[in-house]
Amino acid sequence: MTGVQSHQFIVNDTEQGQRLDAFVPVRCSTLSRNACLRLIKQGQITVDNQIKKPAYTLKAGQTICIVVPEPETSDILPQDMDLDILFEDKDIVVVNKAPGLVVHPGPGHGHNTLVNALLYHCKDLSGIGGVQRPGIVHRLDKDTSGVILIAKNDLAHLGLAHQFANRTMDKMYLALAHGVIKEDTGKVDLPIGRHPSDRKRMHVSTPARGREALSLWKVRERFQDATFVEVAIKTGRTHQIRVHLAALHHPAIGDPVYGGRKKRGRLPASLQGKLPVPERQMLHAHIIQFNHPVSGERLTCTASLPKDMADLLSVLREQQKKN
Repeated sequence: MTGVQSHQFIVNDTEQGQRLDAFVPVRCSTLSRNACLRLIKQGQITVDNQIKKPAYTLKAGQTICIVVPEPETSDILPQDMDLDILFEDKDIVVVNKAPGLVVHPGPGHGHNTLVNALLYHCKDLSGIGGVQRPGIVHRLDKDTSGVILIAKNDLAHLGLAHQFANRTMDKMYLALAHGVIKEDTGKVDLPIGRHPSDRKRMHVSTPARGREALSLWKVRERFQDATFVEVAIKTGRTHQIRVHLAALHHPAIGDPVYGGRKKRGRLPASLQGKLPVPERQMLHAHIIQFNHPVSGERLTCTASLPKDMADLLSVLREQQKKN
């Protein structure tokens, strides 16, 4: 996308009552929902020449004007960093993100991020994610490892974003949790919102204040005081699995935020003193299945467990044999 672009649409009778932020990405298919939201907030999208909020309800006959400014020049420096690439072609790249690696630059993280590494590796990325997040369609927490998708061009970005929005992707995580989960399978269907007193944290909220969040879990292995569990997420809320595991009273081992005072950042009692305390939550994005945004081919990408989780799992298995 080069230069300033403009679009104009008239709201028809069947579109009356739609929210502005829902109308625009449908009628202007070259923009993602997040890009539309950003333009609305910047005043680049108007209704009858007036700036409106994203939730504004449209009326038939209104004129929607969209101005897409020329992309800003990124000041992010490419960096030669090791990447564990699971799949790559001219449209997308799939990476097994190492634990501790920040996805994109932000306050306190101006370099040594996944985006820095990708700009060196790919030379160019989709601009839809914004100047600081080129190519980024979804994110993983800094200390959550595993598979992450990146778009190399805007067409691929829109295709992947559409699949995320319509929940046609399958994402499965692996976690090592405190305590023994007795049931073999289950689900956590609890809305998630910002914590009222700590804006850096999320918490289980009321439907009115939180957003729908659904996690389906299945036990893989049980140990003396830990459980190896897989979790499939049907929504993509911030810290979703960590919050939902804590809601089950089985937080991720090593979780410094949601582990609770007695378990926060600690090993299970049977392993304390035998292993170093984990430096992060034991959570890994293991598998993602999606349709290639250009060819339509169904792809499955699997990220192997990182060393810290694999080592802890090995010790738990050895201990289980002795018992």
